[in-house]
Amino acid sequence: MAANANSGLHDDEESQISGRSKIQPASTPVQENWIVDPDQKKQQLPPTLSDILGLDDLFSLEVWQASVGELLGTAVLVFMLDTIVISTIESDIKMPNLVLSALAAIIITILLLAVHPVSGGHINPIISFSAALVGIISLSKALIYIVAQCIGATLGALALKAVVSSTIEQSFSLGGCTLTVVTAGPNGPVEIGIGTAQAFWLEIFCSFIFLFASIWMAYDHRQAKELGHVLVFSIVGVVLGLLVFVSTTVTTQKGYAGAGMNPARCLGAAIVRGGRLWEGHWVFWAGPGIACVAFYLYTKIIPRNHHRSKAYDHDFYNIVKVVFRNHGERKD
Repeated sequence: MAANANSGLHDDEESQISGRSKIQPASTPVQENWIVDPDQKKQQLPPTLSDILGLDDLFSLEVWQASVGELLGTAVLVFMLDTIVISTIESDIKMPNLVLSALAAIIITILLLAVHPVSGGHINPIISFSAALVGIISLSKALIYIVAQCIGATLGALALKAVVSSTIEQSFSLGGCTLTVVTAGPNGPVEIGIGTAQAFWLEIFCSFIFLFASIWMAYDHRQAKELGHVLVFSIVGVVLGLLVFVSTTVTTQKGYAGAGMNPARCLGAAIVRGGRLWEGHWVFWAGPGIACVAFYLYTKIIPRNHHRSKAYDHDFYNIVKVVFRNHGERKD
């Protein structure tokens, strides 16, 4: 995501934070760095694997400073969302999942707008990983952001633990991502929730829909420019809220907390609270990861004129090409 209101949400992030000029499309008059203009390819040195992976980002002070925005944004997100989860479930509301979804949409929209000028407003490993696959940011920067998000989520869960009673912490698992919970039954404790396979597929489907229905607008600079950042971020929040509502409604199981769609948030509560939050925790990482890869393949399958995100050599396909090219050169 980017800070320039007249471009896509991720368009200018490479040049804004890391200080390097991003790779321009072939139709853009300004050509810098390792240029991909077909007319000039022969005159340019091919990019190295280090260039494409963005290893310079690992030593960029500005990238690490931007990651602080991701850390704080994710911490606030976890604290607010998990508080909402606990309060809506504990209150006597007929449809707590509907209230939860609406409040989640509002909180996510506000935080995206707040963090966006600092780091691009990811606050979610799904966005960072997907942006790296598409090539909007480097894999190195994505790694830094994801680590910052996980640390922030842990801090947010610690902050929530400090202000709630031990009873609430135990009863609601700090509002974390659960597949099942143990509750009192007529003949003793009973486990309620959904199976791992069902949760796994829900994570894949919901995460892909999240990328397809909302984040796609951020990657396509035409839509981001026409709609504006506020509206795009609002759509992202609404889509996530709807997916939370759908995932909790379709299963009709109280022990299931709904599709996580944010691995860092699930990790934070699991680290702080532990216990049953670690059961099936891999689902909240593997599902979104597969969805990100599926979304990337989708962007490669559709006609090129229908996918107008800026052209970057950080694209995963270009990384694979450089790896095989280097391998072939070593053989020669």
